[in-house]
Amino acid sequence: MTLTSRQISDLLTTHGLRPSRALGQNFVTDPNTVRRIARLAGVGPGDRVVEIGPGLGSLTLALQESGAAVTAVEIDQHLIPVLEAVIGSANVRLVHGDALKIDWAELLGPEPGWVLVANLPYNIATPLVADLLDGVPTIDRMVIMVQREVGERLAAKPGDAGYGAVSVKVAYWAEASVVGRVPASVFMPRPKVESALVSIRRRLAPAVDPADVKPEELFALVRAGFAKRRKMLRRSLAGLVPAGAFEAADVQPESRAENLDVYAWGRLAAAVNAAGAVAGAVEAAAALEAVTGDAGAGAGEPRGDGDAGVG
Repeated sequence: MTLTSRQISDLLTTHGLRPSRALGQNFVTDPNTVRRIARLAGVGPGDRVVEIGPGLGSLTLALQESGAAVTAVEIDQHLIPVLEAVIGSANVRLVHGDALKIDWAELLGPEPGWVLVANLPYNIATPLVADLLDGVPTIDRMVIMVQREVGERLAAKPGDAGYGAVSVKVAYWAEASVVGRVPASVFMPRPKVESALVSIRRRLAPAVDPADVKPEELFALVRAGFAKRRKMLRRSLAGLVPAGAFEAADVQPESRAENLDVYAWGRLAAAVNAAGAVAGAVEAAAALEAVTGDAGAGAGEPRGDGDAGVG
């Protein structure tokens, strides 16, 4: 069983609730959509799933149907009693907490194999995904529903319109792809934009060996490059990349940040490292970020679109 539009309306009315704009709440009202997400996640009996922002429990019920053991993290205390009534206790552990602040190691334990399946609130999706990739290695896979523009940015490849610093961050840790689109009509309240379903599968090891380049060194360079994404790298990274590093990394200095994949960024950071300029590059990139306010966002990208936890 999953929730229909009428049932969601009745639940909100009965409990005197309304969706919170501050929390980015848009409840899924279409049973086929939540079952589709659960199916794309490929979870079943024996799997451990963590859901962030279960809302009124539409997706939680679909995951519960799959037989997976679900840990659902909800920040809105007003929804907790509704969730308890809707989902019961079979195969579901309900946790009241803020996904951006919760102690994930304590909640999930040390064993890998967790799958994140969630309709993520639009206002926290990108920093949350970045934080989880950085700091929660026990989550092996993610199937998430996010705003379409955000989803395309998370999975973007070099040359794509949405390719930016967050795309490099995701590619460093994982392989990502957009696996579906969801119309605005299946949400209550109805958002102004479509959503995307994104699959993120963690790599066995980072794309760039940390023994060669530390993550903070790599992403200091990435942030600096995308801070001036319309400029050629020889200009946007002036003062950060010493002479000869571009040639050593087999990177054209006339390239722009959006032309480099994570491996090319890794080679360039390694060349800077070999030249002994990493410390200065990190400090200079930090100073640049303080001036610009958002060194990772490119043209047309909102502030904080993906650099949370970078560096």
